[in-house]
Amino acid sequence: MSKRPAIASLADDSPAAGGVAAVDRALNLLAAFGNDTPALSLSALAERTRLYKSTVLRLLASLEHAHLVVRRADGCYVLGSGVARLHAVYAQSSSSESLVMSVLHELVAATRESAAFHVRQGTQRLCLYRVDSPQPVRDHIRAGELLPLDRGAGGRVFQAHCHEGDEALGEQIRRQQVITLAGDREPQLAGIAAPVFGASGQLAGVITLTMPRERLEPVWAEIVKNAGRRLTEQLGGMLPVHTALSG
Repeated sequence: MSKRPAIASLADDSPAAGGVAAVDRALNLLAAFGNDTPALSLSALAERTRLYKSTVLRLLASLEHAHLVVRRADGCYVLGSGVARLHAVYAQSSSSESLVMSVLHELVAATRESAAFHVRQGTQRLCLYRVDSPQPVRDHIRAGELLPLDRGAGGRVFQAHCHEGDEALGEQIRRQQVITLAGDREPQLAGIAAPVFGASGQLAGVITLTMPRERLEPVWAEIVKNAGRRLTEQLGGMLPVHTALSG
C-alpha cells in the first residue's frame, strides 16, 4: 500500500470533478510560476505545491517533454516555448481581438499611456492584449502575463463584480463602473480600470490604463469608463441593469 502524504497537496485541496489527479498536479506546478517567480527550483516547486520532490520530478519530465517548462543550467525551471504557443493560439481564437486592440490603440493615442485588456483566469487575471505607451518610462507588463486579483485597479474590478475583497470598494466600483488607484499594485504605478460586459451583463473582461503615478490625470477616468462601455457595445454585450439605470 502506498504511503499517503501527511499533508494534502495543493491540487488535492480542490481536484477537478471527474478529472485526473496527475493532470491537476501538473497544472498546479505551472500555476506556481508568476511575475515575481519566473524561475523556481525543485525545492521551491515542491514547497509551493505541497508535493514530494520525487513526484515533482516525474511531473516536470512530462512538462519538459511538452515544452511547457525548461530546466536551466543552474537547475531552476522556467516556463517553456509551449506556453507562448498556447497563448498565441488562445489570442488568435478570439474574434474580438481586432475590436479590443482598436479600443486600446485609441486609449493610448488619447493619453499616451499603456492600455491593456484583462480576463480572469482562476485566482488571477491574464493580460490578454496590451498596447504600450510611446513614452520611455512605463510599466513593462506583457500580453500573456498573470497579475493578482487583490492588487491593482484591474484586479479590484474583477473582485468587485465577483463580490470578493473589500465590499465597500466593490460597491463603489459597481456603482461608478470605473476605479482609479495609485500605488495599489506597485508603489510607483497608478492605474485606471473599467469593466467590459458580455451578452447577459456578466463581466467579460477589464480595460486598464497604467502609468507612473506622477503622470496620472483624473480626467482619464471618464475616458477609460467610456472605452469600457464602447467595447461592451461592440462585443454585443450589455450593461447590468443597475448600471444602465444609474449610468
